[in-house]
Amino acid sequence: MENNTIPIQQQNQSSPTCENLPSLLSSFVDTFVDFSVSGLFLPQQQQTPQKALQTHFPSPDRLVAIGDLHGDLEKSKQAFRLAGLIDGSDRWSGGSATVVQIGDVLDRGGEELKILYFLEKLKREAVKSGGQLITLNGNHEIMNVEGDFRYVTEKGLEEFNVWAYWYGVGNKMKSLCHGLEQPNDPFHGIPFSFRGVPEKFYHSIRARIAALRPDGPIARRFLADNLTVLVVGESVFVHGGLLEKHVDYGLERINEEVRDWINGLMGSRAPRYCKGRNAVVWLRKFSDELAKNCDCSLLEHVLATIPGAKRMIMGHTIQEIGINGACDNRAIRIDVGMSKGCINGLPEVLEINRNSELRVLTSNPMYQNKNKSYANAERKEGLGLLIPENGPKQVEVKA
Repeated sequence: MENNTIPIQQQNQSSPTCENLPSLLSSFVDTFVDFSVSGLFLPQQQQTPQKALQTHFPSPDRLVAIGDLHGDLEKSKQAFRLAGLIDGSDRWSGGSATVVQIGDVLDRGGEELKILYFLEKLKREAVKSGGQLITLNGNHEIMNVEGDFRYVTEKGLEEFNVWAYWYGVGNKMKSLCHGLEQPNDPFHGIPFSFRGVPEKFYHSIRARIAALRPDGPIARRFLADNLTVLVVGESVFVHGGLLEKHVDYGLERINEEVRDWINGLMGSRAPRYCKGRNAVVWLRKFSDELAKNCDCSLLEHVLATIPGAKRMIMGHTIQEIGINGACDNRAIRIDVGMSKGCINGLPEVLEINRNSELRVLTSNPMYQNKNKSYANAERKEGLGLLIPENGPKQVEVKA
């Protein structure tokens, strides 16, 4: 009988599927782990070499800014819906809009990872529609990468515990394929116990450290490419605020160094301009709820050092009255404390059109059916529907 069997070596040479099996398996495992952790399938993304972060962007036709989210997934979605950025199935519907999330996704809530995955999904969907979602680092991202978990909730710890389980399952699956590089142990070097911490939280804290420390899987994947400072047209975005010394140091340099630190290339401690009361993610000189307490002359001087900049848009400090402006609207404060872990504030977002008209989009029922009268009211040049100096609320209402 004639033997028609093809040698295995020859099969592999003639079958691209066999050659690509390790990478296909790795992709499958990653998708499996992602779905197990987040309940989402992330759109496919082409792998490209790391390139320099872009700090300056031209003015888009529509620019939307969203404040601190702090582990509250439903409030996060409400904020995106207010601006028509997602549809009823939570898919990107913002077209070519540019959206900036000002940082502080982490801490104070129990759905931090789910929000990180949700934002990553929207980033990939937005690009396909000609839009973009840009995320910034807040002080709570910096704190968590440093291992400062003072504002972590028990539910937040459990979420990372679940991540660690599925990530470990994925690594075991990958280790069975001889064509794949053996995965690193994300827990390497992490203590097994922590002084002053109940034993029941040991593993969850180890999981959070493993995920978020410099070069940790979650930090590298979801935080490293965040910007720390951003300029879009006439607007400067930063979580806390900028001083002249930060501008002199270099906005591009700050972004690149923070990325290098999160990627594990600069030791365990955050760069000095990310630490202390005058840090770019901690500063409150321009975000005091009382506009009269803001250092307007300092702000004007800082903006003058950034070509074309007319305003600084910040989060970090909760504004109980909602999004508002100070210093003749050179300071725009957009953290409304929407997370249930903060003050459970009603979601609001800021919208800037190409002609520099600023509007506040709110879910507050107090302002329903009032947008027409406000739109026709006397207003400052370039102000649109933004409230002046903590004055009467002027908003466009979106259900």
